[in-house]
Formats: sequence, structure tokens, C-alpha cells
Amino acid sequence: MLPVGYFHVVFTLPAQVADIALQNKASVYGLLFQAASETMTTIAADPKHLCARIGITAVLHTWGSAMTHHPHIHMIEPGGGLSSDGSQWVSSRPPILLPVRLGKLFRRLFLTRLMALHRTGRLAFHGSLAPCRPACVSVPSGAGQEKALGRLRQATVCRPETVLAYLSRYTHRVAISNSRLLCFDWAGVTFRYKDYRRGGADRQQVMTLSPDEFIHHFLLHVLPKGFHRIRHYGLLTGATRKAHLDRVRQLLGVAPPVTADAQVEPEDTRPPCPCCGGHVIVIETFERWCRPRAPPHSVAST
Repeated sequence: MLPVGYFHVVFTLPAQVADIALQNKASVYGLLFQAASETMTTIAADPKHLCARIGITAVLHTWGSAMTHHPHIHMIEPGGGLSSDGSQWVSSRPPILLPVRLGKLFRRLFLTRLMALHRTGRLAFHGSLAPCRPACVSVPSGAGQEKALGRLRQATVCRPETVLAYLSRYTHRVAISNSRLLCFDWAGVTFRYKDYRRGGADRQQVMTLSPDEFIHHFLLHVLPKGFHRIRHYGLLTGATRKAHLDRVRQLLGVAPPVTADAQVEPEDTRPPCPCCGGHVIVIETFERWCRPRAPPHSVAST
């Protein structure tokens, strides 16, 4: 974590696109990552805005509080970026990371590539989507597109410790935790959920589902095998992350994080094992005049 302010950005897909994503998880979820990350890095690199390369940690969530299918991406990003030549740290202007409407570019990138997947036959349509497959990927243009594709939110998070605590709640979760389960038997499963359309004490609601329906809702959020739901972009890309973070700390005049020095093990003088060649582990040492005696054999009971 860098000693700067952090931002939280959320990209959300609407119900009509979420239905397509449910039947094409790997393709559409991957497209959601691509469009969201490219939106942030493109606008951040624009000289009219931040003109810097930012770092992004993105986490995919596919559920709402009631275990409905609600795909969205949480992005945590430092409040600034590294200049193109790497000579300075460019800070963003609070209270938002990028003072521009990101949704317009995100919608264009996502819809263009979604249509490309459809044209190349890489989208599957089953059940209720099968009769209307040409219309499934059509989204209204103009003003209607604002509500038709996604919701985007930017929020400021001040301290790195707060970011770490917040992000840790989103990384390795499943659709529901044990603490929200109230009771369950063969008749049904009762659990708590939040109704975000309500306010105050009425936000906490209780729902009961039959066992098979509960399992169905839970399995909606199982990701394809090998799919990575945590991804890093820009300065935080795995191959160059350490070098970029060291450079940023140098520009900010901040000492690198203190790590425990590796303990130097003393030279091993034990002889190698004559059987396997590994190091001999000394269990007990016998004096010359104390000959070891094997344990007595167990006598079977009559």
C-alpha cells in the first residue's frame, strides 16, 4: 500500500446484460474486466485529465445481498499515477479520482466488444434467451443508454489501512456467510439480507427459500474453472509491480516497508545420510558404554 489517498470505483452491469453473462460467464465476466480496466487506464493517461499511469486492483462480485445475480467489479486505486517518463508522481484532485464521466467510454467499449462476441458466435443463448437472441445484445442508444448499461460510482477512501480492511472483505467471500443464516431444515432456509431500497432499521429483511431454490441461488455464483476474480492492472501488474512501487516511494520520499531480515542459518556440519543423501536428523546420542536396546516385542493377548 502506498501512503496516498485511495479511491473506490464500481462498474455494474444491468439485468438484461447480466442474463447474458449468466449463460456466458467466462466471456462476459472477462469482457467486464477488460472494459472497466481499459476505461480507467485510458482516461487516466489522457493529457486532458491525469496524464499518468495508474494502478488498479479489481475484484469481481456476482451477487447481491439476497444472492441475486448482480455482476459488478470493485476497483481500488491509489489517488494518482506515475508520469509517462517515470520522473514524477502525479496526484489526482479530490474528491474523485478522474473528473470526467467514465460511464460513456465504459459503455462504448463493453457494447462494441459484446457485439463482436455475438457476431463471432462466442455467445450462447439458452432457455428464455433463445427466442430473442438477436435482441439480447441490443441496448438503447442516446439518453436511454445511460440507464441501460451499468452504474458507476467513485468514492474516496482516505487511509491505506482502511483500503486494506475494506478490500479484504471482498476478495475471498462466497455468496452468503454462516452468520446470516437464521435457521434451515428440510422445509426451507431462512437468512438475513439487506434491502437497499429501504432505509434505517427496515433495511434488514428476512427471506426464506426452499432448499433446492437456495442451492440454485448459491450455484449461480460459481465461477468457471480457472477464472481469476482478482486482477491487477497498470502499476500493479505482477511482473513490474515491485519496480513501480519502489519508484513511486522514491518519488514520494517514503522509505520502503520494513520487512524482517532473513535469518542466516548456521553452517550445517551434520554428515549426509548414506541412504538418501539428505541431512541427518539427530534424535538421540548414546555414549560408548551405553548400548541401545530395542523395545520389547508386543505379545498378542490370548
